[in-house]
Amino acid sequence: MEVESARIKNEKSMAGPGGSATTSAFQGRRKWRNICLGVMGVLIFIIILIIILAFTVFKAKRPVTTIDDISLSSLRFGLDLAGVRVLFNASLDVDLSIKNPNKVGFKYKDSSAQLNYRGQQVGEVPIPAGKISADETVPMNLTLTVMADRLISDSNFISDLSGRQLPLNTFAKISGKVNVLSLFKIHVVSSTSCDFIVFLSNSSIGDQTCKYKTKL
Repeated sequence: MEVESARIKNEKSMAGPGGSATTSAFQGRRKWRNICLGVMGVLIFIIILIIILAFTVFKAKRPVTTIDDISLSSLRFGLDLAGVRVLFNASLDVDLSIKNPNKVGFKYKDSSAQLNYRGQQVGEVPIPAGKISADETVPMNLTLTVMADRLISDSNFISDLSGRQLPLNTFAKISGKVNVLSLFKIHVVSSTSCDFIVFLSNSSIGDQTCKYKTKL
């Protein structure tokens, strides 16, 4: 019994300080490993959460540009018999709206609205750059003045003038970016095109048909 007790004491004395240091080092490594695994788990969770939000709640949607109304603000036309020429002067008021259905803001660059006659541009008005907040619709009132010289130079103008009907088209294009969670910048282009007829007999507008197009 005394021999066995002496052996056990001898083994404990050999394990002494060295064994304790080895145990502490192992526990320290295990602690840092657990911390690293925890940090990695949190980072992976955040990344997955951002991806889910980017493709669900904050998924980029298409802003829509709409022409709400077109009206004549002024119209004058006639014949200059002395100079043997046609006189024409017209301005149109265009009510335009841009809707941003996204949960983040939409920034758009400088653009313009055009007035066309049988495929030829006869008027233009600038649309300055701006920003539309989330779920906001911004109205714009534009005035397009007809470039009479371009209009009159078209070979179809005299016959349209005689028929008291002037076919015109307005075209507006907005280009910008949607910034999703400050990580994804998505380019968006929204355009609208409206065909209509100016009835010269009573200075009214009718037969309006609009087409809208948006792409990401």
